Amino acid sequence: MDFEKLFLYKQWSDRRLFQAIDQIDQVKYLEDYQFAQQQFNHMIIVEELFRSRLENKKALHTQTNTDVLPALDELQQRIECSHVWFIGFVKQIKSNQLAEIIHFQFIDKKTGSLSIEEILFHIINHGTYHRGNIAHALHHAQVTHPADTYTVFIHQREPERRAG
Repeated sequence: MDFEKLFLYKQWSDRRLFQAIDQIDQVKYLEDYQFAQQQFNHMIIVEELFRSRLENKKALHTQTNTDVLPALDELQQRIECSHVWFIGFVKQIKSNQLAEIIHFQFIDKKTGSLSIEEILFHIINHGTYHRGNIAHALHHAQVTHPADTYTVFIHQREPERRAG
């Protein structure tokens, strides 16, 4: 699995979604805007939790959301920092390290273990799930959802693969 390409895809998708969220009329569709904020807030908290597990550091969070939502620009900055970190991480990791098991404690205090590869897949999959939720809010707020499928990403990045 080419995790570098997958994290570049996630970065591309998230950036496009932040641009779309900026188009929501916050007077008319405040609930949809706040829902998008909440989804990205949850996404970054989960990414930061798993990053701390991969770094064998103390978790920064005690829950997977917050009572007060950070501003969208703060969330965008944190997500972008996460992109940079994960892209750097997957660039340097050796394929034989992907099977290494990480033991950790979930937010609910139960223990768990995942391989590094499973953690990386979870981050990619988790982001996709929540971007889909945000797409629904965009639709409700009458904002066009940007095409963000992996195939669109690949063909934008490698247009020669679309020939035919």
